[in-house]
Amino acid sequence: MDKKYTPALWVCILMDLIGCASYAIPVLGEVGDVVWAPISAFIFYRMFGGPLGAFGSFFNFIEELFPGTDFIPTFTLAWILKRVMASRRAMSFSRKAL
Repeated sequence: MDKKYTPALWVCILMDLIGCASYAIPVLGEVGDVVWAPISAFIFYRMFGGPLGAFGSFFNFIEELFPGTDFIPTFTLAWILKRVMASRRAMSFSRKAL
């Protein structure tokens, strides 16, 4: 399932902030990450789909499970990557049209 749209940047930032929320509660936060990791991975795949969604959801799952890695803005980085890939595709398409 390859999505043809890019999710809104603010949604990606919000998802990253939710992932970082475990830092607010030092001990309970890491336990919460065990619950949040599969939920976050599922949301990631549904938002991005395709190869980016599959790889990113796996990376997001691992990132949420390991202590101290919640600061990585996985959703926002995927948003940037998706935009860069889309602009390169558009440039490639416009060059072929010439």
